[in-house]
Amino acid sequence: MPIDDKKVRDAIRELREKTKKRNFNQSVELIINLRDVDMKRPEERIQELIELPHPIGKEVKVCVFATGDMALRARRSGADMVLGREEIEALLNDKKEQRRIANSVDFFLAEPTLMPLIGRVFGSILGPRGKMPRPVPPTADIGREIDRARRMVLVRTRGQPVLHCRVGTENMTDEELTDNIQTVLRRIEGRLRRGMRNIKSVFLKMTMGPSVRVNI
Repeated sequence: MPIDDKKVRDAIRELREKTKKRNFNQSVELIINLRDVDMKRPEERIQELIELPHPIGKEVKVCVFATGDMALRARRSGADMVLGREEIEALLNDKKEQRRIANSVDFFLAEPTLMPLIGRVFGSILGPRGKMPRPVPPTADIGREIDRARRMVLVRTRGQPVLHCRVGTENMTDEELTDNIQTVLRRIEGRLRRGMRNIKSVFLKMTMGPSVRVNI
């Protein structure tokens, strides 16, 4: 059974009351502690790319691997980086530049025909980071796909039964934050063997403030 919206809004209000104002727009983080989940079993590990209903209030950089018309449309649509076949091939033995790209870009989209090449060149760098590109058909509205990518968050376990992701910033409304939080919780609940019973606790936290428990 999902968490009631009112309980999430109550936690957000408590978070605002307990967090001291800073001279920057603080992030709002969601922490989910799991129970009765065996991290040694691959099927119980979680790695989910979740599209949120509202932007998370920070710059999210998107790289598109594409050629020809798709590459042109990606540039016009404001992609932060566009790499074609020749540029990808040129990076084959340049691990330093591969790492720089992997660390500076949040999400990758790719023309399907380039996926084997991308796997060969970037696989060992992007795979462990959970950043392998999402294939996009050449005829797709690449501008819309870039916009969707900018509302994505990666939620994954990293050896411990804990999930952590950004769900927004303090200048967002309580309703927007609630929508984003509930979107993540519903997705995670659907991935767990026993649903909400596998969730031990849920907390919210701003960048420089205490964590506040969500009553589940």
